[in-house]
Amino acid sequence: MDVYEVGGAVRDELLGLPAGDHDWVVVGARPEDLAARGFLPVGGDFPVFLHPRTKEEYALARTERKSGRGYKGFTFHTGPEVTLEEDLARRDLTVNAIARRPDGVLVDPYGGVADVRARLFRHVGPAFVEDPVRILRLARFSARFTDFRVADETLALAREMVRAGEVDALVPERVWKELSRGLMSMRPSRMLQVLQDTHALARIAPMLALDGAPESWAVLDRAAQAGLPLAGRYALLGRAASDVAALSSLWKVPSECADQARLLPVVLAAAAETGAGRLDALETCDALRKPERFLALLDAASLLVPVDIRAWRQALDAVRGVDAGAIAAALREQPQAIRAAVRQARAMALQALPE
Repeated sequence: MDVYEVGGAVRDELLGLPAGDHDWVVVGARPEDLAARGFLPVGGDFPVFLHPRTKEEYALARTERKSGRGYKGFTFHTGPEVTLEEDLARRDLTVNAIARRPDGVLVDPYGGVADVRARLFRHVGPAFVEDPVRILRLARFSARFTDFRVADETLALAREMVRAGEVDALVPERVWKELSRGLMSMRPSRMLQVLQDTHALARIAPMLALDGAPESWAVLDRAAQAGLPLAGRYALLGRAASDVAALSSLWKVPSECADQARLLPVVLAAAAETGAGRLDALETCDALRKPERFLALLDAASLLVPVDIRAWRQALDAVRGVDAGAIAAALREQPQAIRAAVRQARAMALQALPE
């Protein structure tokens, strides 16, 4: 039984980057061999085990055969006879198909080391076309590794996948999982550009599929530089959508992301408002109950238009300082007047703020 480190940790070390999760492949073993050593089985479609001490993933070397459409349409085979080279052959990109032996020697049957040096994303083999998730990963990696380019032949294969309808089999949850990681990378605009170049964007988000490289995507890179959280970055992406509600529904994005995408236009429209206009925005955005979300919206809006965040913070504090409960108690005999009285008190609190 031989164990090799594979995948991202090997690639990142070659790039001089800190390694993330460590993944391992086991050659020449059966599931019972790992179970006998205390490894915990966690794999669903194929045997994956957790190391009893480190909890890192160890997968048995495997081959795969296309048996249906989409990224789940595969039949896997594992066994002691499966070689390391056969296991690496099923991986997506050459830079992810490098293994390291326990003595530190690299096993690189598909030229991944050379492609790391050349900063090139190149598919391992023709089987790349069989898994549509690989297009999403290719786009996500482009957002993370900003000095890499996609090989022409790999771009051609990705387009072939789109023409064949493979991308149409992707489920929303997997699309969002990959794209949300890309949004949190260094250059999210590169992810969108690769999806555009492969013609996949029109399939996974037709309301974002615009000609060329939309200027509205560039703000995502500024959001990355500013360290905005995911919800803010998604809200900014939503500005490029013809129907942001449809986009949120299509990808089944988390409610916080969908809410910020829905409310960002309100903040943008009110950015220069004072008085009643400012109060309207605070109330529409439910800022009194969710102040942190409103402040996050201000951060996102400031990347598009001038925003006096300090003044908005003062306005929010002033409005939240109004004791709505006391007003309601004082008007308990006139409940129909409570809402107007509370709003008037909030408006007065804003008027009392220094210019």
